[in-house]
Amino acid sequence: MIVHLPTLKQLQYLAALRAHGHFGKAAKACFVTQSTLSAGIRELETLLGTTLAERTRRVVRFTPLGQRIADKAERVLRECEELADMARAEGLPLTGELRMGVIPTIAPFLLPTMLPRLREQFGRLRLFLREDTSQDACDALHRGQLDCVLLAIPFACGDVDHVALFDDALMVAFPAGEAPRGTSVAASAIDEGRLLLLEDGHCLKDHALAACNRPELRAGATMMGTSLHTLVQMVDNGLGVTFVPRMAVEAGLLAGTRVTAMPLEAAHGTRQIALAWRRSSPREAEFRLLAETLRGIAGGSAPAAASS
Repeated sequence: MIVHLPTLKQLQYLAALRAHGHFGKAAKACFVTQSTLSAGIRELETLLGTTLAERTRRVVRFTPLGQRIADKAERVLRECEELADMARAEGLPLTGELRMGVIPTIAPFLLPTMLPRLREQFGRLRLFLREDTSQDACDALHRGQLDCVLLAIPFACGDVDHVALFDDALMVAFPAGEAPRGTSVAASAIDEGRLLLLEDGHCLKDHALAACNRPELRAGATMMGTSLHTLVQMVDNGLGVTFVPRMAVEAGLLAGTRVTAMPLEAAHGTRQIALAWRRSSPREAEFRLLAETLRGIAGGSAPAAASS
């Protein structure tokens, strides 16, 4: 009896369609024409004897079974990629493609230093970067769209291993003339009515609020910043105060402004920068080597390697 199985290409088309929710965008992501992708999905549906997605002029809606099959397709694709990763890991470390997610409160401040040094040390590494919020990056990691993620912890990223790279102190940014006297700012001195925070999805906000341990700060703060640069401009115009990480200040975030940043005085006034990867990944040794390299580039001292 001949059993016809789905091809990896068909599964790739299905996963892309679910990720993008649009045939044209999914086809572009797969580097094929829309008609090719559509035909591949139809062939898969014929092979399986079921409708996976309902098409309308405006939206693609997956059936309940289609959702479950797309979940399985993503797992199959991830396992296939890990087969190739397993073979690659036996050769030279950190060669070929590596897809890394980086959160927005790290990317613009660490990458300009990190990338040239990585090119020098690992000339055969093809590093593809994707900037995402922590949750989106972790979701992409578990879907197999990313190999590793550079993020700030603590953060619930699922079934991952990680290596802590260095501590990044939290600071409070004030408009000109509003900074208090002294060398640091007590959490109790922050006016919740003047506090500006990043929108939901940015873990820096949660780290800062947790460090302050003042529930009323979350209730009274204005959450409207889409980036640290936006928040700093708001502070510079006297609209309030905000939290910024030391790495951003040292990278020139406040350049050209009259904003003053002072260390946050709190029991846990730091976030930890870490490199995380799927616990099932066969490239663990490479990721640990990458973590050691990044730690050296950052020039910081970090705690011993950890898992979560």
